Amino acid sequence: MEQKYRLFFIMLISLIMTMPVSTTASEQSEREIRLVLQITVDGLRADLLSRYADRFGVGGFLLLKQHGTVFANAHYQHANTETIVGHATLATGAQPSVHGMTGNVWFDAETGELAYNIEDADFPILPSREQDMVGAQVDPAQKMARTQGRSPRALLAETFTDKLFSYTGRRAKIFAVSGKDRGAVALAGKAGKAFWMSTNSGDFVSSAYYYEDYPDWVTRWNNERKAEAVAGTQWKLLNDVDSYLLAHQDDRPYETDLRGYGRVFPHQFGNADDKLLYTQIISSPWGDKLTADFAARLLVSEQLGKDSVPDYLSISFSGVDAVNHFFGPSSLENEDMLLQLDRTLADLLALVDKQVGFEHTLVVLSADHGMAELPEYKAEQGYDAGRLTPDVILAATSRFAKQEFDSKDLVKSYYRPFIYLDDAAISAAGLKKDQLATAMAKYLTRERGIYLAITPADVEQSPDSQLLHQIRNNIHPVRSGNIYIVQDPYWFNFDSGPVTGMHGSPWNYDTHVPIIFAGAGMRAKTVYRPVQPADVAATLSALLGMSPPASSQGTVLPEVFNK
Repeated sequence: MEQKYRLFFIMLISLIMTMPVSTTASEQSEREIRLVLQITVDGLRADLLSRYADRFGVGGFLLLKQHGTVFANAHYQHANTETIVGHATLATGAQPSVHGMTGNVWFDAETGELAYNIEDADFPILPSREQDMVGAQVDPAQKMARTQGRSPRALLAETFTDKLFSYTGRRAKIFAVSGKDRGAVALAGKAGKAFWMSTNSGDFVSSAYYYEDYPDWVTRWNNERKAEAVAGTQWKLLNDVDSYLLAHQDDRPYETDLRGYGRVFPHQFGNADDKLLYTQIISSPWGDKLTADFAARLLVSEQLGKDSVPDYLSISFSGVDAVNHFFGPSSLENEDMLLQLDRTLADLLALVDKQVGFEHTLVVLSADHGMAELPEYKAEQGYDAGRLTPDVILAATSRFAKQEFDSKDLVKSYYRPFIYLDDAAISAAGLKKDQLATAMAKYLTRERGIYLAITPADVEQSPDSQLLHQIRNNIHPVRSGNIYIVQDPYWFNFDSGPVTGMHGSPWNYDTHVPIIFAGAGMRAKTVYRPVQPADVAATLSALLGMSPPASSQGTVLPEVFNK
């Protein structure tokens, strides 16, 4: 009898040992994830999703929120909250002090000129048609570029996409699409392919870094002239005006009229030969619709997510940021922009579900920065708010040089947020650079609209604080200047011109962004503990079973793993 039970027990153990072991969510994800879809909404301050949530449809933002892990307390940990800085941080998991993208532009010590973050004369933009329009208005940062060449070579840290490409034996297909060049290039990394909308033609273009010639599907899409079809039409409200929270804020005197585009609805698009047409399109729901349409064509044509090797597609929508720059985040334009982007996102996610399957798609949505309310709007509410321009700051540095040293100006250049001192002038005046920089910083801190001016050396020597932590993360030993300028809350530190709204500060309205992980079996939950966008690259890597990018400083977010 004992022998019988013994044999039964041995058979039972053998059966248990041969049964499949239950897998963790990470192991399941490693098998099931066929596509990583990274969505970045340029300028999407986190509270805008809550502000308009009651009127979102079921297939866009709410689909992600109701079927994903929402991190409601995510803040960037760098001080200069500009587009390339945020995109590069999302891409690498590193701070700008490491990935090197300290701002949309910086002073290049080798050339003695300002450098645009991704410009590269060695890799010119590929022409998308025989005769592109020239002279179209581009975004202010892009105007600083000396060449139309573009590449990711100035990005100093490995990206998630670079890691994915290596991890999959160079088999993963990696693409990034954006309304802005820097919104695509950073997330494509060095291994992927990047496309962005040209404000000269409305086409989606790339550079010689990525291709010798455009793929046929790109040429076909551009030949359809979808952007040109918008010419002469109007941006009209999606819904009845009375249903909008901000219906009473459609016409404010400090908003921008892009030469006939107007400050009120409906906004009139220029004719096909209007050089501002494509800037107007980017500053409307049509820019995001065209970006999504091009990305959809890419998804199908490149057959993403069709095998066991996980592919990657980044889509960075630029419309919210553009609208915020010209109308502000508390404008009727901003509200309609988000409602229409919600529909665009719903159509895109439906296509992804059809082509790949939502259960096989890992979606992460975030933003590169938030956005401040317009200074005039805050002044109406009783706040001390205003605008700091380079002329104001340089006039203050000149007064300092005259009063303290009876000297001519000692500054070579200023471009937010850094002042770059003139070594030759300082040497000629017999001054010590470090002492001069500290004295000038203290003088500037007393100027109206400046919260703090500080040198990198003094940042390191001062007692730690949240603000100094953010500034420290934004200082690179080669690309940073000699004095960092922090504006007062609700003061803009920006050039004069048509741009009426700006980001770029270390304050909460600029650092607070959404982070949502959805798809691939994610469970719905909301997390309120402090996290940062630098955590995204490490978390994506963990979900795919990879080590994080080489310079990643973020941590894995455990809440995305089902338990």
